[in-house]
Amino acid sequence: MRKLAVLTAVAVVALAGAAFAQSAGGVRMQSSTNPDGVQIQGNTTINASGRNLNTTAIGQGNTAETAVGAIGGGTQIQGNTTINATAVDVNTTAVGQNNKAKTTVGGIGK
Repeated sequence: MRKLAVLTAVAVVALAGAAFAQSAGGVRMQSSTNPDGVQIQGNTTINASGRNLNTTAIGQGNTAETAVGAIGGGTQIQGNTTINATAVDVNTTAVGQNNKAKTTVGGIGK
């Protein structure tokens, strides 16, 4: 009886160790319920500057965007990433109905 208890304890420890080794050495994946979320694994450095940036949307339903050194939504980065971006005298304008204008300098993603 004592021998059976010892064998059972050894088996439990061996199984627990095997399960731990599998989960510790496996690849871990990030997930998000937000499809526009940003997932970064590693170090990220962003050096960005801008000067005289004008962003204008005129009319109904227009979109005007300007981004300098940005990480857009829905982006997954694995590893170390460095973004060096500089923008000077940037104008982004959308005029008229349902028009869009977008300027991205040194950006990753949408």
